Amino acid sequence: MKTIDFHTHAFPDQLAASALDQLQTHSGDYLSHHNGTIRGLLQSMDRAGIEKSVVVSIATKPKQVKSITDWAISIRSDRIIPFPSIHPLFSNFDSELDRIKSAGLRGIKLHPMYQEFVIDDPTLLPLYRAIADRGLICLFHAGWDIAYPESDQAAPYRILNLHHAIPELKIVAAHLGGWQVWDKVVNTLLGRKIWLDTSFSIREAGEMEFRRIIDNHPRDYLLFGTDSPWLDQKEELDAWKALDIPDEFKEKILFKNAERLLKNS
Repeated sequence: MKTIDFHTHAFPDQLAASALDQLQTHSGDYLSHHNGTIRGLLQSMDRAGIEKSVVVSIATKPKQVKSITDWAISIRSDRIIPFPSIHPLFSNFDSELDRIKSAGLRGIKLHPMYQEFVIDDPTLLPLYRAIADRGLICLFHAGWDIAYPESDQAAPYRILNLHHAIPELKIVAAHLGGWQVWDKVVNTLLGRKIWLDTSFSIREAGEMEFRRIIDNHPRDYLLFGTDSPWLDQKEELDAWKALDIPDEFKEKILFKNAERLLKNS
């Protein structure tokens, strides 16, 4: 069965080792399953039998935005789908979004904790509208974060507020809509036209909570993701394939929904 992993991370070769070392100081028991490079990711994909991966980046400072876009353009291939990042304090976002769109990139990644903002901040609406106007996907870290326990910067209710403000924005809420706050996802996001990726949640949410969400959210708005290298792609895919759900539903989540979303962005 074809598979697109909609949530992975990698870094430029010269930065990968130091980036992993820094991130692992806050990752608890979760250690990298490959060396953090594109080559390492491709090897992981081959072991797992994954056809394509979306590689997301985070600009933690405004000055990183352009270089991250440059790198995203350089790694784009038939198997690697890069999502660069816009920092909320980056002033020339219209021009950079035009460059992202013209390069054939499909979306961007935003992380409220690492970029120090809250998702529904009204001052960010011009940025979100600019993303929506270009038809780009906006993938958010959603819920808590290991390094920022109990922060509500990426809470499900904030995602819903943004969806109400700009319903045409293609929002992907990572970690099944809210890592470690899945009860809030159930009460806030289920049934909405907001994509949820399954990264870091297939086993972490617990079978009952995981099934409650995927069984009650629109089937066209669910995407398979792993958060590689922090979880092993093969183990996550095997766990997904073991679920007792119809093959047609698995196909939607493993690749059909992602193919449609990426094609239309």
